[in-house]
Amino acid sequence: MADLPPARLRPFKPAFFSTGMDCSGPFQVKVGRRTEKRWGIIFKCLTTRGVHLDLLNTIDADSFLMALRRFIARRGTPAELYSDQGTNFRGGERGLREAFAALSPDLQLQLGKQKISFHFNPPAAPHFGGVWEREIRSVKVALYTTVGAQSVPEEVLSLNDPDPVTPNVLLMGRPDGSLPQIVYPETDLLSRRHWRHSQILANHFWSSFLRNYLPSLQTRQKWHAMKTDLIKGTVVMLDPQLPRAMWPVGHVTKGHPSADGHVRSADVQINDRTYTRPVARLVALPALPMEPHIEPCMHSHTHR
Repeated sequence: MADLPPARLRPFKPAFFSTGMDCSGPFQVKVGRRTEKRWGIIFKCLTTRGVHLDLLNTIDADSFLMALRRFIARRGTPAELYSDQGTNFRGGERGLREAFAALSPDLQLQLGKQKISFHFNPPAAPHFGGVWEREIRSVKVALYTTVGAQSVPEEVLSLNDPDPVTPNVLLMGRPDGSLPQIVYPETDLLSRRHWRHSQILANHFWSSFLRNYLPSLQTRQKWHAMKTDLIKGTVVMLDPQLPRAMWPVGHVTKGHPSADGHVRSADVQINDRTYTRPVARLVALPALPMEPHIEPCMHSHTHR
């Protein structure tokens, strides 16, 4: 079992500094006398597990970028976003990259510090994003319990309440996540300046977070034995979802090691196509034995 990824270990950073995101739905909503589809999008802080929910009118890149702008306006600009290979996420990342490249060099220099780093999980690997995938399940259960299968007005699914006082605000010490965080010495704990006092209390919280909570996340409950990493040329079979006679078999052309050096996903060539899949979806096959090379022999005449 791998160590926790660095995105899960961002203490003393603003909430949503490292964020995972995904979409769910569609949901049926009432618009006048007709019904339309809406999708939900979740942004989850990978360190504090804070959750931000929003609605999408469509499942394309433009709708995602508008939701991202609303998220940034309320939670601050994240440094890194993690998601699956959704076409809306891919298209949004490509649109932002092209828009940044079209800026003048001066603007690029000024805005370069606010660039968001996108990280995409391999295809067919939902377990790479288990932190936010599990949260989507919780949201769906809550929605279906309260709303059920009925169509509701769009306002019912929209979050129109003003920002309440949440653990997120208490952790950051401010409602705006884009403001810089200042660390004060503990000698100011008894200061009459309450704003410094609250910041020191937040630092105490992070110390407790590192000492008491993080060790519980690193408990390895399974996968204790070390496995051999896939190497180039290994013959593998993609996790069969087809009839037995149609199982796809190919060979590994490239491995993608993670931060701990172990290969967690690989490129597999099958005929003239290359697929990127996690190793959990690949079945390594034993190497075929080489046929013995038989030297031709001259038949001699036997004498009786």
